[in-house]
Amino acid sequence: MQLHRTENDYGFTATDSGGNKLSIDIPEEQGGNSKGFRPMQLLLAGLGGCSAVDVVSILKKQKQTIKDFSIDIDGEREKGKEPSLWEEVEITFHLSGEVDGAKAHRAVELSMNKYCSVAATLHKAGATLKWKVVVNGNEVKL
Repeated sequence: MQLHRTENDYGFTATDSGGNKLSIDIPEEQGGNSKGFRPMQLLLAGLGGCSAVDVVSILKKQKQTIKDFSIDIDGEREKGKEPSLWEEVEITFHLSGEVDGAKAHRAVELSMNKYCSVAATLHKAGATLKWKVVVNGNEVKL
């Protein structure tokens, strides 16, 4: 991966080995231009991406048909500390299609507790990860 400054003082573009690009910046109130992801947002995006591919992989193996899939992620960071780590992260998995709620719940559970390296990294850093699964508009409660 390469990181190259492209936009004033704090704007960077990350380029991976495949040529994919991602913009990184900080908010205007901190001196940036708000033209990219903030670094700590990237960690949450990584969590969502890591878990999403796990969930899709697990559900495909179980012959579940996912029509649509999105994830909402919100987090709170430590107050008054530098560095300020993620303290609590809430994730909501929204799936629609021919998806069994119990299977979707189990797929998310496996991802969050066993397979997702980003979730494991956040756990080791002391973050609490709370999650819920919504299938076809209904929260799955087991």
